[in-house]
Amino acid sequence: MRKLIIIVGLIFSMLTNAQEYKDVPYLQDYAVKFALNDANKGATLLQIRSDRNLAIKMLSDNGLLNAYENELSSDMQYRPLTDMKIVAFDNYQKQYVYLTDTSVLSNAWGGTFEVEHGIQKPTHFVMGSDFNSLVTSSNEIKLINREGKVIWEANQIGLNPISLHFDVKQGRFLLLSDNAIYVITLANPELKKIFSGSNLTAMAVYNNDIVVGTNNGIITLSGMTATESEVNQKLPWTEITALESINEELWFGSTKGAFKLRKDGKYDYYASERWLVDDEVIDIAEGPENSVLIATKTGLSQIKFVSMTLAEKAEYFQKIQRLRHIRYGLTANLELKIPGDLTTGYYHDTDNDGLWTSMYLAGELYRYAVTKDEDAKQNAYEAFEAMERLTALPPMHGFPARSFERDGYEVGLHANGFSEEWYKKHVAENGRIWQLAEDKKWRWKSTTSSDETCGHFYVHALFAELAPDQEWKDRAIHQIKIQMDHIMDNNWYLVDWNGKPTAWGKWNPKYVNSFPINVGDRRLNSTLILSFLQTTYHFTKDEKYKKAALKLIKRYGYDENANRPATTIGFEEGEYLSDKWNHSDDEMYFLTIPSFVNYSFTEEQRLKHFETVKSHWEIERSEKNPLWNYLFALTGAAKVDVEESAWNLREYPMDMIDWKIDNSHRKDLVEIEPNFRSQTYSEVLPPDERVLHKHNGAYRNNGGSGMQEYAPYIYLLPYWAGRYADLISEPKQ
Repeated sequence: MRKLIIIVGLIFSMLTNAQEYKDVPYLQDYAVKFALNDANKGATLLQIRSDRNLAIKMLSDNGLLNAYENELSSDMQYRPLTDMKIVAFDNYQKQYVYLTDTSVLSNAWGGTFEVEHGIQKPTHFVMGSDFNSLVTSSNEIKLINREGKVIWEANQIGLNPISLHFDVKQGRFLLLSDNAIYVITLANPELKKIFSGSNLTAMAVYNNDIVVGTNNGIITLSGMTATESEVNQKLPWTEITALESINEELWFGSTKGAFKLRKDGKYDYYASERWLVDDEVIDIAEGPENSVLIATKTGLSQIKFVSMTLAEKAEYFQKIQRLRHIRYGLTANLELKIPGDLTTGYYHDTDNDGLWTSMYLAGELYRYAVTKDEDAKQNAYEAFEAMERLTALPPMHGFPARSFERDGYEVGLHANGFSEEWYKKHVAENGRIWQLAEDKKWRWKSTTSSDETCGHFYVHALFAELAPDQEWKDRAIHQIKIQMDHIMDNNWYLVDWNGKPTAWGKWNPKYVNSFPINVGDRRLNSTLILSFLQTTYHFTKDEKYKKAALKLIKRYGYDENANRPATTIGFEEGEYLSDKWNHSDDEMYFLTIPSFVNYSFTEEQRLKHFETVKSHWEIERSEKNPLWNYLFALTGAAKVDVEESAWNLREYPMDMIDWKIDNSHRKDLVEIEPNFRSQTYSEVLPPDERVLHKHNGAYRNNGGSGMQEYAPYIYLLPYWAGRYADLISEPKQ
């Protein structure tokens, strides 16, 4: 038998290693934002450019602005420029060139380039080859060489240009008006119309084609004949304001954010304050050091692309977790008084502090198992002690509190400005949620749910498996035992301070079997309690837990409940309120499945448990959730969605603020009919394009407020679970 187990283990290792994601560097995007300083508030922004010296400058109706230390402030570097009326600017050979009301000039090349254009009220210009410049107004065009000689000109044209572009490959200038595109070739300068349209707004040369933006989509003009395509409206938004080809990638600006065309024909969407100061894009340009500059109505956003591995991303998030998300050893979100302003952050409890802490603690246990890093061990022990206190504060033996806080601060009275009357109503008089501890200094949060219990059993079992010190292992086993005893001693309920079961801590047969078989609670609660009993028996070897589990199985059908495939879960009207799939139940389920399968009493039971777990995983695959995949792998699954998991981790935003995000307007997404799983589109959106949420909100695409920074354990747990499951390699440079 032992040889068979070893052989099976080796086969599993070979299979998982065969599908391991190689953690090589990829391009990670994130935003650096620049807001107008007080002196320039209300300025109208016009253009954004950068040069080879890594400087970033913005043109406004207040003159030139510098982008520096997250602010746009007046550019005072070249004093002569402050006295000039700058109409537009661009870069040529990666140096700044300016159009003023009298000249085209630059401070580069020793200040030797300056030509007078002689145009009244110039509006636009562009540099061609060999220092040729094309300058326009509403009625004039002039092509001027380096010596200031006018090579060609046209008058009384009435074009009202919107933008100019020099097509390097074809050696020609392109002029866009609101109803046409004109070409002026260097070899034989003349104004030639190549396209007529309406409501034209922007233009770029991309893959030898001309892409034209309109107020309702884009048109592509192909080849030298400028063959016109149909209007493409399958875009994140169709009101186009800017187009730019940067490093052979096509970027779009719109009145609802910016987006980039991908090789697969879909788009990377950059909108909301996660990415932009505001969503009304006015200009896009190449930025320094592999970045893209997006000027919007009220500021500038620099989208940076840096080479990074998943391991480096985890290291970054670990620093943020430790810096801003540890409260008494518990994991905590950072609440913000001002949207997006981390300097106004403060800690606040949640109903699920025990669950969130268990998930960070689990990630640190996986990290320690993989790396043997003493820092991971210290973090794990610190979090474990905080979780121990959740059962130490309540007077009911083995009852885990939701959270704890010093007396008088538990409802955010001082941080949120709640009134004394509010405090008395919800705490002092009501007393249902926060209970004063025996020492009269602390309060503990009651009404604990099955979510919390699930987190405790998951991580205490993992702690007993992976912690290096036996004394600490024994403390975790003690937690498992006392919590299981509390449930058993109270007739399969979590019983609160008032002697009544909590709303969701219920595993009693009368309660569980009151649900129809298609309601998820019946299946989930049976799975949870069997897993809790298996776990307790596994570590204590006390037969009473095994006997209790077998009683629930034989007399009340709990194994039958737990082993129903996930496909049985469906809509149920009436009191059961099973009107949609509960993704929070998924979170509890997947945290439970390693012990549900691996601690089974018999091999026959293990195989049945595995098959029903697999049926749940199959339904969840569309979410591309790495944690679900890696936890499923830890039940012995030989194949999981490795690349989809890595995609999710790569796409996870570096900014963990709960920004307000809206995708409801997008026309590039394929909507599907309203459904039981609350899935809106045919594919799950990348994490950096949807509302930031925990693992229980896969299809929530709209919402947010900017009023909190999420704790990064959301990334850290799946990453280290993937490393522990041998589904993510060590970082490779």
